[in-house]
Amino acid sequence: MTGLATASLSASDHIISQKGKRFGPGDVALHVGEHITVVNDDNFVHQAYVESETFAFDSGDIEPGGRAVITFPTEGDFAVLCGIHPKMKLAVHVR
Repeated sequence: MTGLATASLSASDHIISQKGKRFGPGDVALHVGEHITVVNDDNFVHQAYVESETFAFDSGDIEPGGRAVITFPTEGDFAVLCGIHPKMKLAVHVR
């Protein structure tokens, strides 16, 4: 009898790229306690921050190739922004 080896990402593994002064994808749905991993795929510095009444996060500078993990502890709709490039916006919906 042979077995199958499988590998999969868990539902809580959401990779968000920062490239071309954009977050990609630009919208993500999560459950409470799940996280996103923001990856700087550009050749210049980015940031990722969240400011709301229920939750705040600030990655500081994310160097090219760097990552920031953001865990969302409460329900709500959040905007992840880049302090360096104000037009960058990621919508995060947590249920």
